[in-house]
Amino acid sequence: MLTLPEIADTLRDAAKRNGWTQARLAESSGVSPRTLTHVLSGEEDFRLTTLMALADRLGLELLLVPKGAARALGAGEELGPPVRSVVTEALDALHAPAGPSAKGPR
Repeated sequence: MLTLPEIADTLRDAAKRNGWTQARLAESSGVSPRTLTHVLSGEEDFRLTTLMALADRLGLELLLVPKGAARALGAGEELGPPVRSVVTEALDALHAPAGPSAKGPR
């Protein structure tokens, strides 16, 4: 489960990305400026309906998923391929430092 500071970070990032000011977001979502300040601080608890209103305005969707599914998604982190591909192996070989056993040009 995300923490309040992590939720606040997500909301602040979405607002910044979409060009929302706090005043405009508060007015558009029907949340008081004071409440919005508290939510974005990540230090105070808030109502679910407040989160829903803010998420809606910011183009975010609230989802409740089983914990196993959340872990599989990496909580939003980009995961690498589950199986190493030929391309991944070739890229790794290109970026590997040349060791003493590496063959030079012929």
